[in-house]
Amino acid sequence: MKRRHLLVAGFGTLAAPAIVRAQAKYPDRPIRLVIPFAPAGPTDIIGRKAAEKMTGIMGQTWVVDNKAGAAGSIGAVEVKNAKPDGYTVLLATSSTHAINPTAYAKPLYDAVKDFTPISSICVNPAVLAARTDMPDTVTGLVELMKKNPGKYSYGSSGTGGIFHLTGEYFKRAVGGMDVEHIPYKGSAPALNDMMSGQLAWMFDTFATMLPLHRAGKIRILGYAYSVRAPIAPEIPTMIEAGVKGYEAYTFNLILGPANMPKNIVDSLDQASRKLMADPDMVKFLNDVAAAPTPDTTPERTAKFITDEIAKWAPVIKDAGIRVE
Repeated sequence: MKRRHLLVAGFGTLAAPAIVRAQAKYPDRPIRLVIPFAPAGPTDIIGRKAAEKMTGIMGQTWVVDNKAGAAGSIGAVEVKNAKPDGYTVLLATSSTHAINPTAYAKPLYDAVKDFTPISSICVNPAVLAARTDMPDTVTGLVELMKKNPGKYSYGSSGTGGIFHLTGEYFKRAVGGMDVEHIPYKGSAPALNDMMSGQLAWMFDTFATMLPLHRAGKIRILGYAYSVRAPIAPEIPTMIEAGVKGYEAYTFNLILGPANMPKNIVDSLDQASRKLMADPDMVKFLNDVAAAPTPDTTPERTAKFITDEIAKWAPVIKDAGIRVE
């Protein structure tokens, strides 16, 4: 009997470290990165590069899974409903975690409560561009719009999208302008109409606008971020161009389902820090006109989300955007 007690005690002593090791071994299988948009778009391109790098950093494959639909909501719900074990994460965007929470009458998820913040990869600042016969400064453009209420229009890639809201935010930031918004099904037709003289100005990505700007077909007036872009340092920020405090961008964050264990969040946090310290990753982001966020932490990511929701909510409401 005594020997039996010793055997049991010994088994317990040996088992405890084994259990600890099993619990601590993360990841031990592939991690699924849900990208809530279709392949080949800007979000997908950045997500695939991040997945490739995180595979090397963590020693387990990061598998990209595109779940497009409902302005990113389909993919966000996929992750919301996943087991919070660190093997399913979301590449969140401005649509999923800044616009949809206010724009949808009945959101499919709570952008704050239903997710665990992990890290931020980058922001993708918008640029303000105008057709070539418009004033060549932001202040000049604003003066022209205000002197001619109702005469001009601006375009975007779609109603309720980030570049529609960026335009409305711009109008608010300069004290109001009577300029009609014309929505398009994508950036290309809007750009074509601006170049042909039907639109005065529009916001879109640097990657979309810069080749046309350098070809002399349009003119970029301002970059909607706090510092100039390394890819085109000659272009002033919107703040430098006279619009106080004006920043507008899409973004890419890594989030998990709510209630992820701290040790798993810590592992992903540390891997994300290595990702954002990788010179090749930073160069890649700069080359696609994105601004890396090297000071990423779960806490800063959480604050970033709440700040972005608060920033865009009044713009969305004033624009009358409501998705039923």
